[in-house]
Amino acid sequence: MVEQAERAEALAARPRRLLSLVLGIIAATLVAGGGYLLFLGGSVYYLFAGVAVGVSAFFAFRGSDRAIPTYLAMLLVTFIWALFESRTVWGVQARVFAPAVLGIWVAWPWLQKLSKMTLAGASIAAALAISIPVYLAIRDHGSQPQYEKLVVGDADGEWQHYGNDLGGTKFSPLAQINRSNIGALERAWTYHTGDFFTGNGLQAVPLMVGDTVYLCTSSNQIHAVDAETGERRWMFDPKIDPPISAACRGVVYFRQSDDKGGTCATRIVSATVDARLMALDAKTGKLCQNFGKGGFVDLLDGMGPVLRDYYYVSSAPALVRGKLIVGGNVMDGQMTGEPSGVIRAYDAITGKFAWAWDMDRPDQHGMPPEGESFSRGTANSWAPMSGDEKLGLVYVPTGNGTPDYWGAHRSQGTEKYASSVVAIDVETGAERWHFQTVHHDVWDYDVASQPTLIDLPVDGEVVPALLQPTKQGEIYLLDRRTGKPLPPIEERQVPKGNLAGERLSPTQPFSTGLPGFSRTHLTESMMWGATPIDQLWCRIKFRKTRYQGQFTPPGMDWSLQYPGNVGGMNRGGVSVDPERGLMVVDWVRLPIRVRLTTREETERRGIRPSPGGAVPHVGVKNPQAGTPYGAIVDLGMMSPLEMPCLEPPYGNISVVDLKSGKIVWEKPLGTSYDSGPMRTASHIPLPIGVPSFGGSLTTRGGLVFIGGSQEKRFRAFDVATGKQLWSKRLPAGGNANPISYISPQSGRQFVLIAAGGSAILGSGLSDQFVAYALPKE
Repeated sequence: MVEQAERAEALAARPRRLLSLVLGIIAATLVAGGGYLLFLGGSVYYLFAGVAVGVSAFFAFRGSDRAIPTYLAMLLVTFIWALFESRTVWGVQARVFAPAVLGIWVAWPWLQKLSKMTLAGASIAAALAISIPVYLAIRDHGSQPQYEKLVVGDADGEWQHYGNDLGGTKFSPLAQINRSNIGALERAWTYHTGDFFTGNGLQAVPLMVGDTVYLCTSSNQIHAVDAETGERRWMFDPKIDPPISAACRGVVYFRQSDDKGGTCATRIVSATVDARLMALDAKTGKLCQNFGKGGFVDLLDGMGPVLRDYYYVSSAPALVRGKLIVGGNVMDGQMTGEPSGVIRAYDAITGKFAWAWDMDRPDQHGMPPEGESFSRGTANSWAPMSGDEKLGLVYVPTGNGTPDYWGAHRSQGTEKYASSVVAIDVETGAERWHFQTVHHDVWDYDVASQPTLIDLPVDGEVVPALLQPTKQGEIYLLDRRTGKPLPPIEERQVPKGNLAGERLSPTQPFSTGLPGFSRTHLTESMMWGATPIDQLWCRIKFRKTRYQGQFTPPGMDWSLQYPGNVGGMNRGGVSVDPERGLMVVDWVRLPIRVRLTTREETERRGIRPSPGGAVPHVGVKNPQAGTPYGAIVDLGMMSPLEMPCLEPPYGNISVVDLKSGKIVWEKPLGTSYDSGPMRTASHIPLPIGVPSFGGSLTTRGGLVFIGGSQEKRFRAFDVATGKQLWSKRLPAGGNANPISYISPQSGRQFVLIAAGGSAILGSGLSDQFVAYALPKE
């Protein structure tokens, strides 16, 4: 009997011993990490919590019920501290949820003694305590404002340019699909390109002209598709071996002014990822033999020696006054003296070279003399451009000079024109004006967004204006005739560096008339985690990283850059509803960490320039050969669970009233359904807001359509209130801007998006374009 009693007692003690072991491990981690954090100047809470959990573990090991009030007291303090320190639902969740769940195990002996009625009531109260703050954080909100009508063109059922119009508003003047019937929108057709090379994600924004959709793939296949049914009409494959980071963002449709219906009277022009221009007959898909040499123009002409994949074109050319204007993509972070960032124009009919704008030789617009090349190492322009036919200008967004994180070697032209928007005369190639968004950019803050052209009432006059979104979260509003800022620009003091030879700018330009989307100064309390332990890890990481605020310069120690090098705003740009005077902005909230390495350490780590064709476009290990330093980048500043250290949201969508410059509504974009710890899909749709690369479409029907995010979902919002009105799952992330058009066959309005996903975002991979329409009557 005694042995049986001892055996029973031993069995009964096992759960307590296991609990004490778990609590002991947690306590040791919190005490060690919390002590180190306190040593670094951080919060005392984690050390306190570790001691309290350790005491609870001791009592649990002894079989004493005192483990329960000790732990619950710690939990109460944690809840009060969480409310005091965070004041956001996701910040409180990170601090309270995991300890509360563990608290159920700790308090189980007491919970077993409660009546079923009491236990049910406590459960309901706990559920309400969790759900009400979540609801308040995510509920749709906003009011219906009234707007002065701005200048807008006539309704047109086609989509003839990358941004619908040459100014890149990404606005559709169609209203067949609207707020009253959006709920009935259904999939109309799906088109498979059959090209499973996705490169840097399927980023194509299709065109729709007549009754045909024209689209491209990442390996520059061009497809013509029936706009009503999604059936293929023709396909042209240039047989390119593309870079691993390749992308094709769109094509150009061109109609000759004396169109008599002959061969190539209407044509599709595309720039390729092996640095060529090609022109195809829009009706047949056959090469236009009178364009260049057999339908191709070699963009490496005049560039000098170019290693494979170091130079290619990913965005559609701009077509202004019969000229095709192209920039180029230059591989990031490898070395000084990489291929030139020259801007060139070609005749849209013959492919004949028209002019060049070389920022180091801005007054020389011809091809370089024999044996010379366009200026090497200058800032490039990889993003989509915009144009104004009336003014005869093309607006060019530029990147920074290579490599990204050191700039002492850069030329005078690069210093002047990098990270800018430059207005170039399309007849001559001469610069009319430029506006620099970042001075001496050492943060990889390329101007990645297409300039958006609008006609805006200012002081009783309709002014031709330009909106320039940027990676650093600023949006600049300029007079597009002169480049003069409409609201004033403030040059504000920014942190200084201490590296010999570097010449950082003491100030940076900030927009005063529009919201700044990334001006938050990060603090330790903003660090996040799924549990207090990985949150503690992130807090230590933050404290060990040098952070002086926005524009913290890189150095020999780890420095924190916020926003990171994906934005802010990226290639999706903004869309504008010119009738309601609203601008739609989707933007990212992710920091990165950067550390410069000596040339000796860089070599020792084996970080060397790519010999060509072997590295992704944006790397975490940057050799920066030709400079004193390499650079290592910690993308996203992740926790050990591969989750961002910054608290949510990571992606937002905002609508700004262009008349007042105020935010009308703002909310997180996307849920955690397709993301989670260790890059796994959680399948839990928490509305945390996830990163987004694709952009939005606005329509006269009062809708905003957007895919773009890490989540594989296509959404429609009420542009006035922010209420989500419709959503559908996609086969992969909608990594591009959607378009809308009227099919002449049925008269129905369609919405079309590339659902190819993104390897960077982990949003799947697909070869599909998906079209939606209202049911046929």
